[in-house]
Amino acid sequence: SGLTAARGSLSFPCSFAVWRRLEPCYRGGRVQVSRDGRFMLCPCGTKLNVIDVETGALNHSLQQEDDEDITSFILSPDDEILVTGSRALLLKQWNWRENKCVRTWKAVHIAPVASMAFDSTSTLLATGGCDSTIKIWDVVKQYCTHNLKGSSGVVHLVEFHPDISRLQLFSSSIDYKIRIWDLNSSKCVATLDGHFSAVTSLAFADGNTLVSSGRDKICMVWDLKTRKSKRTVPVYESVEAAVLLPEKGDFSQLGVKKQGLHFVTAGSKGILKVWEVATAACVHTQPVPFELKEEASERSLTQCTFVPARNEIVTVSVEHNIVFYDAQTLQLRKQLAGYNDEVLDVKFLGPGDSHIVVATNSPQLKVFELATSHCQILYGHTETILALDVFRKGLMFVSCAKDKSLRVWRMSRDGSVSCVAQGLGHAHGVGAVSCSRLKESFVVTSSQDCTIKIWNIPESITSKAKAALISSPETLRAKVTERGHDKDINSVAVSPNDRLIATGSQDRLAKLWSCSDCSLLGVFTGHKRGIWCVQFSPVDQILATSSADGTLKLWGLRDFSCLK
Repeated sequence: SGLTAARGSLSFPCSFAVWRRLEPCYRGGRVQVSRDGRFMLCPCGTKLNVIDVETGALNHSLQQEDDEDITSFILSPDDEILVTGSRALLLKQWNWRENKCVRTWKAVHIAPVASMAFDSTSTLLATGGCDSTIKIWDVVKQYCTHNLKGSSGVVHLVEFHPDISRLQLFSSSIDYKIRIWDLNSSKCVATLDGHFSAVTSLAFADGNTLVSSGRDKICMVWDLKTRKSKRTVPVYESVEAAVLLPEKGDFSQLGVKKQGLHFVTAGSKGILKVWEVATAACVHTQPVPFELKEEASERSLTQCTFVPARNEIVTVSVEHNIVFYDAQTLQLRKQLAGYNDEVLDVKFLGPGDSHIVVATNSPQLKVFELATSHCQILYGHTETILALDVFRKGLMFVSCAKDKSLRVWRMSRDGSVSCVAQGLGHAHGVGAVSCSRLKESFVVTSSQDCTIKIWNIPESITSKAKAALISSPETLRAKVTERGHDKDINSVAVSPNDRLIATGSQDRLAKLWSCSDCSLLGVFTGHKRGIWCVQFSPVDQILATSSADGTLKLWGLRDFSCLK
């Protein structure tokens, strides 16, 4: 029907409407979970998104009218008052559940607000500015109560002392010191000096003990009576957050053997660690499905918070992945992908197309459950994943990447995905992959090294009973390798009967190969630029190719002539 329509006037048999979108919900900055644990607030450019934690779905968005990016926000401890600050130097107060802005006022800062904090009674709001001042606002009576001057550079951290009767505010800025402000006198009454890089978090253990974390790879425990350091804990990685474990509760699975202060750190290595203050020792390191890197990477953690209502610890990574762990065991509970960057490939997966697997500009794969937006992040590749293909039954799929490897993954009945095999042997990044169509028997890959490789899939991987016993991925070796083209091979496809392979290359040629021994059967010549995609017709003996020359050509497989 398509061919006849193309000859006459174009009439299409059907049109499509969008059913579902997986859109960015978080683009960096601090996230906050409501006190009841039901909602999570995520900044996304000019919007602040309210996410339902249980389903991962976007509940609604708070949109700034001035179209300026939100630079900081805070939700009060009683979940009632939300305040946002934007580049327009305005503060807005929201009735956030009903998506209403109830009041807008000038921040009086001469540069954007970088940090905010509420006191424990949800009455006072502190705003730390990029103009090196701190303002304190009475949000009930709606006026500015204090203007604290004397910090150097951006005030990126403000926290009220939890005991409001002390009327103390703690802050930190670019000089790495922690300042204590007395709100009775509006003066800085003490400076805690000990960090050699930015202080990233402050946590109060009790009225007189403070734990600070820093990018100088240490955490410090301070006595607020003497205002001196009690202990320095070397963490051996740049620390973005230190979170105190509650004194009540069984944390024995996290190495907590005796009473006393313990805290969790998150930072550049991308893993959670538990520390005992009394000994400055690491008592537990979270097991993770990836190799640790010494330097910062896309897996590094930028934030970590404890959510008492859910008994969970939430982490946020550089790659905008938001992950919930059980606080007692650090077992994974839930993953949400905030932002996908560039999408390089996407395929349906699972029984009845229940999931999609997505290759983004990243070494991690993401598998989204379409019903809930829940995301599994799959670790294994070490460089950007370039292409994907799924076997016919929809439970096994293959990924290939710039790290010169391919990986075979399998989805179990409960929907969890694990890597069952890895193939090595290409000399350059592997840019295209195609699975056998009839059975789960082989995979074809093509690479920037101008070769095509055929890999047999062993029965130990395809049979369910044996696959369940696989603890680490099997290593695959290519059955046959053929230099196929003179330039990068951009696309590879397997015919519906598993007998033929087609390749398309930057050298403007498409070629047809025999599956059994990779012998060349014919060449399709005629495109004036590189070929980006080749596909076999599901019903006819026809190959389709698309090219950078702006044309799409249909070829006969018998005589290699261009039909259209």
